[in-house]
Amino acid sequence: MTMKKLTAFLLLFSLLLSPAVMLAEGVDSSAAPAATEVAAENPSEAPADSASAEAGTTVSESEQGFREILKDKFIEGDYIWMSPILICFIIGLAVAIERIIYLNMATINTKKLLNDLESALKSGGAKAALTVCQNTPGPVAGIFAEGLNRADEGIDVVEKAVVSYGGVEMGKMEKALPWLSLFIALAPMLGFLGTVVGMIFAFDKIEAAGDISPTVVAGGIKVALLTTVGGLIVAMILQIFYNYIMSKIEGLVNEMEEASINFVDMLVKTGVAKSGNSKS
Repeated sequence: MTMKKLTAFLLLFSLLLSPAVMLAEGVDSSAAPAATEVAAENPSEAPADSASAEAGTTVSESEQGFREILKDKFIEGDYIWMSPILICFIIGLAVAIERIIYLNMATINTKKLLNDLESALKSGGAKAALTVCQNTPGPVAGIFAEGLNRADEGIDVVEKAVVSYGGVEMGKMEKALPWLSLFIALAPMLGFLGTVVGMIFAFDKIEAAGDISPTVVAGGIKVALLTTVGGLIVAMILQIFYNYIMSKIEGLVNEMEEASINFVDMLVKTGVAKSGNSKS
């Protein structure tokens, strides 16, 4: 499965998750009366199950209460302004999950790879080492493969190939991160915009009423501020994912640089790639 297909799948799953949760809530609510009827028909079994039923009811009510609060606040904040914030959260979360999966798949044991390459170089030369790289996933193995393809052209060419292909791999790791940055910045902006528009509507109501009623003022300000809260929450969640992804990329880049230095030294020691002085 390619990364584009994975991103599309995660996005579709996120969009379908909300109706599924609502359906599950409906099933839970319909199952509660049925359980009550069964308990009424079998009063002898009711005392035995009362403790577990009360515990399950408490957990279920707390979960439903939290979901109900989120749903009510979303409706109170006006779906016109809350929906774009929710879309930013869903797409940003899908991008973050896709990047985390990609980076975890790109993480390998570089020390083991270097040991395998050294054994392959000593036993079968560059072709055997290239086979090891082709059978190993991740950007480090791809960089080594690019260097091995240029091994017969000298160590200087190998170093340039490793550096160039390292930049390409780094670009692949940072793919789609500008979109995540956009959603981090856009979510609170949409929230602030909703707040400003809500405040304008609140003052319009005050002007139409002809007096400053606490009910009108408090209601308008409450609805306006909900969009800001939603945008800030989305931005904070996505910012945590963004910082984790950037730290993961930084660790991989440092690992790639260290492994590349050891790789070039290995080629010189094994004689697969000649240095410029020895070649001349």
